[in-house]
Amino acid sequence: MLREPGSGQDISEVSGEILWKGRIPLTVRNTSSLVIDSLCDQAGKEDIAVAGLYCDFLSQQEQTITNIMGAILKQLVGRGGITDYLREAFQKGQKEFGGRGLRLADLMGMLKIAIASLPQAFICLDALDECLPKHLPELLESLRDIVRESPRTRIFLTGRPHVGQDIQRYFSKAIVIPVSPSPDDIRNYVEMRLDRDSEPEAMNKDLRADILRIILERISDM
Repeated sequence: MLREPGSGQDISEVSGEILWKGRIPLTVRNTSSLVIDSLCDQAGKEDIAVAGLYCDFLSQQEQTITNIMGAILKQLVGRGGITDYLREAFQKGQKEFGGRGLRLADLMGMLKIAIASLPQAFICLDALDECLPKHLPELLESLRDIVRESPRTRIFLTGRPHVGQDIQRYFSKAIVIPVSPSPDDIRNYVEMRLDRDSEPEAMNKDLRADILRIILERISDM
């Protein structure tokens, strides 16, 4: 998924299909949430696993490739019992010099084993543009390795346009779907947020109209 700042997103999907239901105002924040919620709803009915992570600019130093893959592994393993292999690999890493923990190669091997035991898995990473640029190539390469060894795995990625070339460099067959809000979407969303104002007495009709007008004008200029 590629997105313009503040004006919606695109969806980049290695394979598979996403079904949209109902009419929901489209915003940067809720687009990927809708997709992940839809996948989680399917997971409740079918034997599939869904793992997801939201990249955060403010947590760039903590969101290393190892931590990201570890978080995905934790979610997939959390569906069932931990195999002896996974338990032993973790304990081995803890016992080594300084208790260094698991390296990326360790995690990738464990992740591939965990995915191989699943009928189908979806890995969703939101806002790749907020990942440190130096980490992005290795992250995409790791995801590509997973897909190559586990063809039943589906990858869902979101990000602003400038990460599009990076994604397609590693996933040449990626499906890219541009998504951007219409003026009606934006108006509906702003009106919904205004209706939920915790201090409605501070709002009058003129102020409400000015807020709607200015936001729509600013976004149109962008």
